[in-house]
Amino acid sequence: MKTNLCLVSVMADSRTLRPTEHETGKRVLAFIRRPEATVAFRPSSFPLWRPFIMPPESLPSDSYPVSGSEAGCGSVVRRSLLFDLDGVLVDTRPVMERAWYAVQEAHGLDVPFEAYQEHLGRPFDDIMGLLGLANAEEIHRTYAEASAAASHLAREFDGITGVLHSAAAAGWSLGVVTSKPLSRTNPLLERLGCPFATVRGLDGQGRGKPAPDPILLALVDLGTDPADVTYVGDMAVDQEAARRAGVSYIHAGWGYGRPIGSSPVVAESPKDLLRLLGISAAQTPLIEGGSL
Repeated sequence: MKTNLCLVSVMADSRTLRPTEHETGKRVLAFIRRPEATVAFRPSSFPLWRPFIMPPESLPSDSYPVSGSEAGCGSVVRRSLLFDLDGVLVDTRPVMERAWYAVQEAHGLDVPFEAYQEHLGRPFDDIMGLLGLANAEEIHRTYAEASAAASHLAREFDGITGVLHSAAAAGWSLGVVTSKPLSRTNPLLERLGCPFATVRGLDGQGRGKPAPDPILLALVDLGTDPADVTYVGDMAVDQEAARRAGVSYIHAGWGYGRPIGSSPVVAESPKDLLRLLGISAAQTPLIEGGSL
């Protein structure tokens, strides 16, 4: 069994193990890079990797999760950093408040914004269900239109651009996993001026957070083991999605929500996030107009 697992690790660019649907065994997903070059920013839902699936019966019973280096097969570890969008990279609270007030006025709702904000991070329709609102499609249409009109109110958090550039300079691959549609996500990310290897919204397949699906799909895009990934979020659903995906989690203390339990690592600021990850801040030129 271990010989088969080692052969897969040698042949594949990366691999990961996941429990089967009924958790009666485990399944290997091996990721093999296609000949074409990897693009820097890929919002498409089509991955750059194709999976090779090994039957569960050929796996050792105590092997989840295992990186290539842990298996002793000489695989290169790819460090990856995934971010939630709202409340982590970009402060969109003013946009959301404006959009929710438009929903209240258009649909005669008395549900306060604070009740909506409590469930941030989940897909919009799921939030509507938790709030007991039936006409989710019409409300979503109003919300999306108002959000687009108020998008100019969004601002990136102070210091977050430096975090992205420092992580990229240190060799980390970067990605975004959000419950916002890509049509509203991509314009916000363009402001950050940083290349992301994967961007996962609600436009593709799979369930939304707190299900692990969007994080796992991002791992497929990156060809990265869960053991080599850290997800940075600011809501309890982010923490739950990271746990279920088998990736490390750091809570963004500058965001909108609080972590659950007493164990999560909390970064009080974007600069503190670099410290927790062991990443040195990227150097800047002494005189403007140059680069280091």
